[in-house]
Amino acid sequence: MSEHGQKILANALELPPIERAELVEQLLSSFEFHSRNAIDALWAQEAESRIDAFERGEIKTIPAKEVFEKIDKNQKL
Repeated sequence: MSEHGQKILANALELPPIERAELVEQLLSSFEFHSRNAIDALWAQEAESRIDAFERGEIKTIPAKEVFEKIDKNQKL
């Protein structure tokens, strides 16, 4: 990786987890994937399946704040 790329990476790693996830999504979407539509359809199906399971009371939720706090704690170890 170039020095410029390394600087960008270092700056990106200083972002909060949600902003890093958004950055990753934007970077990945900048690539042209031939199977992107199929992948998107599978993710949509998975999301609907999870929503249905939640509505049936089969799964519990965890607030995003708790999830990202746990991620932050693990990264500081």
